[in-house]
Amino acid sequence: MARWVLDKKDVDALLIGLGIYGTGGGGDPEWGRIIIENDFSKGRVYNIIDPEDVEDDAFVCSGGIMGSVKALEHMSYDEIVQSWEDDFILLKAFIEMERIKGRKIDYIIPFEAGGLNTPVIMTLAARMGIPIINADAVGRSAPETQMTSFVGYGISLNPMPLVDHQGNTIVVMNANELTYADEIGRFVVTKGGGMGANAHYAMSGAELKKSCIPGAISNSIRVGELILEAQQKGIDPVAEFVEKEKGLKLFEGTVTEVEGEDKGGFYLTNVVLDGANDYAGKKAKMVIKNEVMALWVDGEIKSIFPDLVCMLYTDTGIGVMSSDIKEGMKISLIGLPCHERLRYCMETEAGKNAFGGARYGYPELEYVPFEKLVNKTSK
Repeated sequence: MARWVLDKKDVDALLIGLGIYGTGGGGDPEWGRIIIENDFSKGRVYNIIDPEDVEDDAFVCSGGIMGSVKALEHMSYDEIVQSWEDDFILLKAFIEMERIKGRKIDYIIPFEAGGLNTPVIMTLAARMGIPIINADAVGRSAPETQMTSFVGYGISLNPMPLVDHQGNTIVVMNANELTYADEIGRFVVTKGGGMGANAHYAMSGAELKKSCIPGAISNSIRVGELILEAQQKGIDPVAEFVEKEKGLKLFEGTVTEVEGEDKGGFYLTNVVLDGANDYAGKKAKMVIKNEVMALWVDGEIKSIFPDLVCMLYTDTGIGVMSSDIKEGMKISLIGLPCHERLRYCMETEAGKNAFGGARYGYPELEYVPFEKLVNKTSK
């Protein structure tokens, strides 16, 4: 595709795809819709570039909105988006990054594929008059700032300017621990109204091309079109998603238990499902930290972050937000492998520290590709 402009006709598909790749987090796609519709009403244009077309010496930066999905849920999306016309905290964070680095940012890459955090980068780029890169750092959503493919390739998270909802600004310049910047950021966000915005991972175009996960926008549109077409034809959208995306159905059932709490800038949840159809008589358990971190079926581990467990409404194939999960909901769980660059990252010490089970309360869990887990436990 090289360079292209997002068409209005692709918005529905984009938001559906982002909601699926969000694996429970990444922000509400309805917030993303409000952002995009507001931009179109004001004549803003989303110029998109594929990563391979970014110049090696370009200055690239990532960033996004910080906050738990539950905290963000209680905010008025319309009011916040309108307030951004006068006071856009994400723009402030990026201006601070330009000040620190002493040069203008040429391109912006979304931190993650998510219903809010991809559109919010799109509106930022449109307001700054620069292109958005059709890529991200995880190929999904992730709960913490250090959870990226970038860390496996030696690209520093810092400096990290952060502006909270109340306008307080801090900058993490240096950190000896990978998780330090995110932990400081969560503290600031919790103190500052439940939401903040940051800029991070300043890098060159050459560094970007060797480390990013390509296709965040185009892949989301493709998946969304797949779901919409299945709905229009009256065929099973979940089955279509599994077949076309080469996924693996890990479970289908009804939510019977939900224990959730908003803690430390995250929405932490344990969810239990009773199986249905091919999974009748089985039980599944998910651990969620904004996004699905791990899945067990009948006590056997089936998937470990950063592999994807996409939570879909069984009847519509639309992605489920973790903050929306309630008893009685019928959900299908689809496994997808994370990108090979993330799998490489998981072989490095930095990747193990950044993504490990200790980050979501299960220090004993070590990453194993979900295909191996499923083959092992199905024998």
